[in-house]
Amino acid sequence: MKIIRYIRLTVGLVLFALGIVFTVNANLGLAPWDAFHVGLSQSLNLTFGQVSIIVGLTVVIINYNLRESIGIGTVTNIFVIGILVDFIFDSQFIPISNNTFSGIIMLFFGMFLVAFASYCYIGSGFGTGPRDGLMVALTRNLQKPIGLVRGGIELTVLALGFLLGAKVGIGTLILGFGIGPIVGWTFKVLHFDVEDIKHDAFIQKAA
Repeated sequence: MKIIRYIRLTVGLVLFALGIVFTVNANLGLAPWDAFHVGLSQSLNLTFGQVSIIVGLTVVIINYNLRESIGIGTVTNIFVIGILVDFIFDSQFIPISNNTFSGIIMLFFGMFLVAFASYCYIGSGFGTGPRDGLMVALTRNLQKPIGLVRGGIELTVLALGFLLGAKVGIGTLILGFGIGPIVGWTFKVLHFDVEDIKHDAFIQKAA
């Protein structure tokens, strides 16, 4: 039933926003895209969520020009996560860690939240997020290994975030090397294969 898929999408996006806040408030260093968002927010005097939305929309335009499919999940990913992240930060109900031990716990909890959230929203079949779509589109257009493309994208946005003043630290390394295996382990435990998902899209990629 489509209503179940919409619920799954919504749960996934809410959990994804929570996961982002946990990893940021772990205060040990930012993930590449988060570093870019924080750096831009400081430079432009905008909130993290506002910058996330602007970047997401920009990436979708790039994806469109690279002939990548765009679904309702792609669009809601941009706005729902951006708005929710700002709301959660403003509510301050997730504290900022002031020591390494609690920071590491928050970091890993946030990564597992992001992994489960990815399972939920990708599994809804309404399209991937804009940043995942960019990775897929560039892989197809450049005809390079997906790992190389993902690494190139993340190194680029991390470098830009660092130059813009975002915090980079041990947490950045943990996120950089840990999120992939955690997502993979979570998908394996839940018997979830992204290749089995057929996404609904209102803009289909060209052949």
